[in-house]
Amino acid sequence: MNSKTSDWFEVSLRYRKISEDGREKSVTEQYVVDSISFSEAEERILKEMEQFIRGDYSVKAIKKAAYKEVFFTNDGEGDKWYKAKLQFIIIDENTGKEKRSNVIYLVQSSSLNAVCKSIDEIMDGSLFDYESMSVQETKILDVFKH
Repeated sequence: MNSKTSDWFEVSLRYRKISEDGREKSVTEQYVVDSISFSEAEERILKEMEQFIRGDYSVKAIKKAAYKEVFFTNDGEGDKWYKAKLQFIIIDENTGKEKRSNVIYLVQSSSLNAVCKSIDEIMDGSLFDYESMSVQETKILDVFKH
């Protein structure tokens, strides 16, 4: 797996799409873009999707993502995106007390079992102890990085 740390934005895009049975229907799909602002996120998603969009379209929502790091599969096998919430356990050197901090990652994978295995591989070299708090499949269809 490789990763990219950045400011990520989740974008909901509504447009008319030709379904597999040949009928045109209105869909709202979620995408993630690497961007520095809301306006750039809108510009980037429209540029990325212009080859797929025919007719009317609208950006329904843009929100800053809760994660700063996205993990991509190297083999292109992952067709789903999962949000993984990990809790890092750190011992404060001054007080000796345990501190816990939550971190959310977006991880590309082919299945729930595969994403859990990938998280363990990613964290294997980490200096911090951690617990997996949750792993959820998202409705994100694709991630566009610079």
